[in-house]
Amino acid sequence: MNTVGKAFALIVAVLLLYIFPIAHSFDKQDDISYLIALQSVTGFVDAARDKGYITPTMYNDLERRLAATGNTFRVEMEHLHKRYVPVYGDPADPRTFEHEFAVDYEGFYTHQIKAVLFPDNALAPGDPARRYTMNAGDFFRVSIVNTNKTNATVMRDFLSNGHTERGTIDIPYGGMVRNEDY
Repeated sequence: MNTVGKAFALIVAVLLLYIFPIAHSFDKQDDISYLIALQSVTGFVDAARDKGYITPTMYNDLERRLAATGNTFRVEMEHLHKRYVPVYGDPADPRTFEHEFAVDYEGFYTHQIKAVLFPDNALAPGDPARRYTMNAGDFFRVSIVNTNKTNATVMRDFLSNGHTERGTIDIPYGGMVRNEDY
């Protein structure tokens, strides 16, 4: 019976002296990664909203800052372009115009935005043709999720005998485009 107590005490000592401090350290590392990613995304989105456009340099800087965390991320962008559509009683008859306009949003997403930023031709990164432009009143949103398992997630899964599927760093951020600076 004494050996069982000693074995239990040894297991508790190992947990308290090694495993939990390492897990805490990994959690702090995740917190720092989250803060760096949050700062990178908010800086990118706010700059795009203030300028009214995105350049390849701006997007590459975002990816470089996110890579500095040591994690891999899926970056999703969404641009909702505001359009005013005239309202007709009968859409086939222009004389039935009801003297009002409906607001409609046309969506552009990551693959469409990146096609403008990174075309197949050999344009220079500073070329205005590689600038993705937006208008004041449009909405721009970026959402990032880490695609790898962080050390803290691995440790938490080990301690709880679980399996985490979703990324631990998930940041959506966006808002209305405030300016058009071409």
